Amino acid sequence: MSAVAILAADGFETIEGLTILDVLRRGGVRTSLVSIMDTRDVVSAQQVNVTCDFTLDEINPDDYDYLVLPGGMPGTAHLRRDPRVCELVEDFAINRHVAAICAAPSILGELGLLVGRRATCFPGHEGSFPAGTYAGAKTVVTDGNIITASAMGQALPFALAVLEDIAGEKAVEKVREGIQL
Repeated sequence: MSAVAILAADGFETIEGLTILDVLRRGGVRTSLVSIMDTRDVVSAQQVNVTCDFTLDEINPDDYDYLVLPGGMPGTAHLRRDPRVCELVEDFAINRHVAAICAAPSILGELGLLVGRRATCFPGHEGSFPAGTYAGAKTVVTDGNIITASAMGQALPFALAVLEDIAGEKAVEKVREGIQL
């Protein structure tokens, strides 16, 4: 079974970061919330204080198969400015799996990782996407080992798409039933 690292920075979108954490754990996937800040404590864009499981310096990235980038501002900007994060995103996009939502898929575009792919993001952040890549708003897009979603309103479908990719439809149905979806 895959293990997932969700990267959190000050200013991340609360629902985008915590919905996927909740859904994956309900689905039996080992999932860690990982702060890229100096401490395990991060503050979301909505001023929700969250204590992560680890800091980025406390994990071994080789222990994870999936990297998740929640959106939100300035969370996405913090992720993009951190060279450790950019290095991980490149590695996971090439060799493993990456999922990004809202503004965060723009990081994949800026790093040149969406060439020849389809992806989505929060409207206005698609400027970093190669021509023909942007698949539109209000959606979740799976293209090979990269899953993207447009915004907070897609947080649950995004989380379920990642769960299905990792654990299959049976795990998704179990979670759907458990949350009455």
